[in-house]
Amino acid sequence: MTRQHTAVFGWVLAVLVAAVFCGLGVWQLQRMHQKEALLAQLPPGRDNAVRLDQAAATPDALHWVRDQLQFLPGTVLLDNQLREGRAGIKVYQPARAASGAVVLVDLGWLPLPADRQLPVIKSEQGSQALQGLWAPPPASGIALGPALTAAKQPQTWLATRMDLPAIATQLGLGAGALAPRVLRLDPTLPLGYARDLDLLPNTLPPSRHLGYAVQWFAMALAVLVIALVLQFKKRRKVEEEP
Repeated sequence: MTRQHTAVFGWVLAVLVAAVFCGLGVWQLQRMHQKEALLAQLPPGRDNAVRLDQAAATPDALHWVRDQLQFLPGTVLLDNQLREGRAGIKVYQPARAASGAVVLVDLGWLPLPADRQLPVIKSEQGSQALQGLWAPPPASGIALGPALTAAKQPQTWLATRMDLPAIATQLGLGAGALAPRVLRLDPTLPLGYARDLDLLPNTLPPSRHLGYAVQWFAMALAVLVIALVLQFKKRRKVEEEP
C-alpha cells in the first residue's frame, strides 16, 4: 500500500469515527429535548381526570386517568430499576377499558436480592376502578439483545427495555394493541408495590444529556484534529527525506 493510499485510508477512518461520535451527540441532544418537553408539561390535577380512551386520543400529553379497567393475564418485570439506591424491578400488567383500549399498568417497584432471584408475583384480577398518571414508559436506551425473556413463573416475562410492540406480541394482544404510554398507578391506591409519580424515573436529567452530547462532539473534533496533525507530520517527514 502506497503512502497516498495509507493517507486516504486514515482520513476515511477518521471521518467515519467522527461521524459516529457526532451521531451519538445528536442522539443525546434529542433525548435532552424530549425530556425538557416532558418536564415543561404541567401534570394535571385529579379533578381533571379523563377516561383511558380520552387520554389515548392525545397520547403526547400528560393526563390524569380515572377509569374502570379489567386486568388481563400476563406480567412484565422491567429489570435494572433503581429506587433509593437499590436495584430492583418494576411490575407491569395489562388492563383493558370498556372502550377496548389496553394499557400497561405500572404496579410499582420490588427489590431484587443479591442472587437476582425473581419474586413470585401475584397478578391482579378482575375489574377495578383505577386512577393514575398517563405518562411515557421508562426510556429504552440503546437496544441490545432481545427485549423480553420468559421467567420461571407462568405468563411472566423479564424485560430489559420497554419495547411495547414486543410486549404486546408476547402477551397475545397483537403488535399494536398496547397504548403508547403506561398508566403510572396512583400511589394511594391499596394495590401493587412501592411507587411514585416521578416523570423521569431511573433515568438521566436533561442537563446530563447535554453534557454527554458535548463530550461526543468534542471527541469527534479531537479525532479530526489528531488526523490532521498526523497528516501534517507525515508530510513534513516526507519533505525532509533526502
